This record gives sequence, C-alpha cells and structure tokens, in this order.
Amino acid sequence: MEQKKSRKSFIILFTVFCMCCVLLIPLCFAGCSNETYITKIEKTDTVGLVDYYTITYSDGTTSTFTITNGEDGSDGQDAENVTIDDIYEKYKEVYGEDLSYADFLKEYLSVSVDDSQVINYCLQSSLKIYSEFYVTGYSQTWPPQLTDTVSMSGGSGVIYKMNDDYTYVVTNYHVIYNQDANDENGSKFARRIVGYLYGSESSPVESGTDNNGYPNYDYGDYGIEFELVGGSIEYDIAVLKVETSRILEINPNAKAVTLADGYYVGETAIAIGNPEGYGISASQGIVSVDNEYISLSIDNTSRVYRCLRIDTAIYHGSSGGGLFNSDGELIGITNAGAEENQNINYAIPIEIVQGVADNILYYYNGENTTEVHKISLGVTVSGTNSKYVYDEISGYGNIIETINITEVTEGSIAETIGLQSGDIIKSITINDVTYELNRYFEIGDILLTIRANDEITIDFERDGSTYQTTPYTVQTTDLGL
Repeated sequence: MEQKKSRKSFIILFTVFCMCCVLLIPLCFAGCSNETYITKIEKTDTVGLVDYYTITYSDGTTSTFTITNGEDGSDGQDAENVTIDDIYEKYKEVYGEDLSYADFLKEYLSVSVDDSQVINYCLQSSLKIYSEFYVTGYSQTWPPQLTDTVSMSGGSGVIYKMNDDYTYVVTNYHVIYNQDANDENGSKFARRIVGYLYGSESSPVESGTDNNGYPNYDYGDYGIEFELVGGSIEYDIAVLKVETSRILEINPNAKAVTLADGYYVGETAIAIGNPEGYGISASQGIVSVDNEYISLSIDNTSRVYRCLRIDTAIYHGSSGGGLFNSDGELIGITNAGAEENQNINYAIPIEIVQGVADNILYYYNGENTTEVHKISLGVTVSGTNSKYVYDEISGYGNIIETINITEVTEGSIAETIGLQSGDIIKSITINDVTYELNRYFEIGDILLTIRANDEITIDFERDGSTYQTTPYTVQTTDLGL
C-alpha cells in the first residue's frame, strides 16, 4: 500500500514558517549552534515577484534568501503552493547542511497540531444508529413466560456517499443483524433502522404496541429511517440508504466523508461513534498495527477479519463509526475491541470498506444482498521474505514481502492466463491501470473492485525473469452472477 504524507501538515508547517518566522525561527534555529544563532528574520525588499528576506545572526553577520510569489496568485510559488519539500531544499541550499528529511522535520519544524477542527469537520458525517429486532424470550415475571418483544441495539455510522436522490451510510453488518432475532421474511436483519445526525440527536421512546403486540418506538422529529441496501458478513460491512432530502431537512450541512488513500503506523486515529449508546462523541489515538487478523462471531460462526489495530478508545455502540486521520479523511470503520484492554481496538481498513461498499452499491437492484461479487483467480498464495523498509526521505515505511503462488486450480482464471505454481506475483493491471503489490492480502482487496468486462493482466516473476500473462476479460459468470 502506498503511504502518504499529510498535505494538511505541510500547509500548517509552511504557514508557521512563513507567517510567524520572526517569532518561531529564532526559537527553532537558535539551538543549531553553540557559537552563533539567529536573532531576526525580516523581509527587506521586493523586486517583481521576488521577496527578499534578511537573516541577522548574533555575531552581527547576515545572509539572505528569497521566495518567488505567483503572478495574480495563479502561478509560481505562492504561499499556498509551497510545500515543506520546497522549504527543505531551500534550507539545504542556504546552509549547505546534508541532513535527512526526517531529521529536518524533527529538528526545525516540529509543531503541535490541534485536531479539534478536524474532529468538528468529521462530525458532519457522523451518525448514531438504532436497530430494532423482533425477539421471543422469557418474561421477568413469575412464573416466567415466553413473550414477544423488541430488542434494541445501538451503533454508529458514517455518511459514505450523497447524490441528489439518495444518501448512503456505511456501518457494520453486526449492527443491523441479530442472530437471536425472530426470522422476518427469512431474515435476521433489523426490522427497523433509525439514525440521528450529530447535533440533532434524540432517543427512541416506547409508544404503545403494534398489531402483533410488539412494542412501538417513537424516534421523534430528528429520527431518520433507513433502508438496508445490503451487507457482507464476510467483511462486517453494511450499507444503508435514505432520500437525501430527508438528511438535508434535518441538517443542510451534512456531508459525505472524504476517503483516505492510505494509512501508516503512528498516524492519528480519531474515532467518532456512539459509545455505550450515550451519543456521538470523539476519541483519539494512533494506528498501532497496520494489518492484523482477529476472530469474530456474528452468527455463531467464527470468522477471521483483517483489521487495523488502534489504541483509540472505543466501546459497545462505537461499532460502525468512522476512524479518521488528522486530515479528516476516513481510514476505517471501527468494529471490535479487547474488553480487558482499551489500548487494543480494531477497525476495518479503508481499502476493504471502500471495496465492499462500492461492490454492494454497484450490484444493488432494489433488493438487499448479503454478499459481495468478486472473481476467484484460482491461486493459493503465501507471503515470504517479509521485511520492513523505511524510507528516509518521507520518514515512513512499509512492510513488503514476496508473493508466491503455491497452488493453481485446474481450469481457473490463473491457469487460463498462464500462471504456475512457483511464480511470484508482482502487480495486477485492470483496464490499463497497474497496481503494484507488496503484501499478499492486497490481491483480495483489488479483486473487490473488478467488474464484468474488465480486462486484467498479471505481471509475475519466473526463474528470475519477469513476464506478463495473457489478458483476460472478466465474465459475469466469474462473479457468480
């Protein structure tokens, strides 16, 4: 997975550098030398688009540097367009010091970033969710008697997509499914799903009974009733929908989340959900592990799920809530935690959230579905030679491994395009877009995005040489349709 630097961090650091240089840089740069230090930086001249800055040192000497501005703010290096990389290169040019990018950031441009604005931005996309299920159980009266009632569960969700007609919300499958519920039309999905936007929260109030003797609940004016689009128990993701006009009626400022294109260990991890059913709230930590496998039982069947581990606090009711980075981008959906240790919690990573949600929406035909449609290549793979590779320039690293084919199924797509046991998979190309592969599980993530009539090829290594398979056009039958 490609890791990224936060653009927001670049902008904040640059703003501090340019707008507060008279105050900040003397403090930062003064520790660079025991003999001389910077006492003042000031803009001393402007010639055309070039601003000249003079640096005065404690020993009375001076030096200058320049910043080129854009004409009409549209070209050149305006304050908005200059990145931290530009400042790093300028520093090396002026001072002739050959230090790493990471050391430069640590030594000179470390700042404390307040994430409260990011959290407030993300609240616009956050919901708490109630799911109703018909259940039959024993009453608490004596003697106990079997009675029909409504079981209510609380969870969380995020606005995933909005268009003029419908708004789509993503949550966990286990938020809208109850193994102990009475079958309703052959389903154990919630009979009713109602959500509240942040700032317009309320709680359901029991209000009489329905024609079958079950309790009725009134959710008030702020309650938004959702329809289930579909879900996947295999990935613990579900998608809900409602008319966008209903969302905007409650809050015209509600908006869909922005999806991150990656994440990394140590990155800020902000969870927004409905812990213990007390209402939408935020907690903050970091991504502790970028890939971990956990076992969950949603329908009395134990399944293995690939997750991010976080030290961000989450509780019952946080399930289905958004996990955001310091740019306010969605990096996952919180789904599980260790009861005995609040420093060990989990979230479904964004590439799975996006792959599954888009898959469900793509194949939605008016009836909710309980599966995703993806092809099977017909290969068994394993990851070997796993190692962590640190990039000194970016200051981040990745775990990479060799993706070995250990078995090819007879008659499979893999056999058809020429793959063999012992080959090493390097990349997958879908319709001329190539995805480099560093971890074996990335293959499964990519398969979620493949649709009928897509053309795929695979680059692989065999006996030390690199080859490309013959192209394969995906058929609807490959997708189980």
